Amino acid sequence: MDAATAAAYHVSLARSLEAGAAVLSKGGRSIDAVEAAIQVLEDDPLFNAGRGAGFDDQGRNEMDAAIMDGATLEAGSVAGVSATKNPIALARAVMEHSPYVMMVGPGADAFAVSQRLPQMPPSYFFTEMRWQELLGVLRTQGKPLPSRPPGVPAAPRAMAVSPMTIPHRVAPFAHRFGTVGAVARDVHGDVSAGTSTGGMQGKLPGRVGDSPVIGAGTYAANDACAVSATGVGEYFIRLDAAKEICALVKMKGLTTSAAAEHVIRGEVAKLKGGEGGVIVLDQKSDPVWSYDTLGMFRARQVEGGAAEVEVK
Repeated sequence: MDAATAAAYHVSLARSLEAGAAVLSKGGRSIDAVEAAIQVLEDDPLFNAGRGAGFDDQGRNEMDAAIMDGATLEAGSVAGVSATKNPIALARAVMEHSPYVMMVGPGADAFAVSQRLPQMPPSYFFTEMRWQELLGVLRTQGKPLPSRPPGVPAAPRAMAVSPMTIPHRVAPFAHRFGTVGAVARDVHGDVSAGTSTGGMQGKLPGRVGDSPVIGAGTYAANDACAVSATGVGEYFIRLDAAKEICALVKMKGLTTSAAAEHVIRGEVAKLKGGEGGVIVLDQKSDPVWSYDTLGMFRARQVEGGAAEVEVK
């Protein structure tokens, strides 16, 4: 990753952190802060969520999101949505305006329309960087390449020069996975968590990862902690990773840092191919994170302290 790209991610993370902190500084609820922070990242094409979502192997977007209120244990999630501008807002609408916890596919998008949440065409979610990542993945797997979505610009000529790699000038670094998430604690001591993703690049249509699965990629409970996860979702689902971290805090008295390290560097890492990371926050400690990947872009802020943003 070159310096300019790193700087762009740094700015975007700082904006997200600022949006969430602004809610909390006014006495707002943690769940409002989580939603505000994630929406900033969903609207930013740099991230694999919302506008910058990855594609399935047919060249379509299928996005997932979840949100959970630690004070009430209420939760909402969506999977496989393709038109809703901000999946995290739809997940919250499921939580607050339906009797359900999870909705999927066209039904979830239709519910978004009933809730007057903005709907966007495929061209809105298209980014050249993510598309070229997809083509690189499909070529490596020997799969046919899908047609470009309607309404997007023609491919730049430079895109055809390298059949197996992504040109550096298009994507300074490539990543098949990606998730955005936030955890927050408000003035009342309530914690909340949220997660949003475009999913794995080149996935089969209908594949769902851990992000919208309550307990796997997203979980929050005041008597334990709030967790948002990123990584290879299949492993987090098998381990019920987010809930496991909270259980270690609640039942065994581990610190959030120790619990996160145990699950990520212990249980997840033991599984062949298992990798990822988490951000964690409880009612009394500062936010922490743990990951066993090459890197995880992250940011945090505690009342009265300076913002910390790390792009590495």
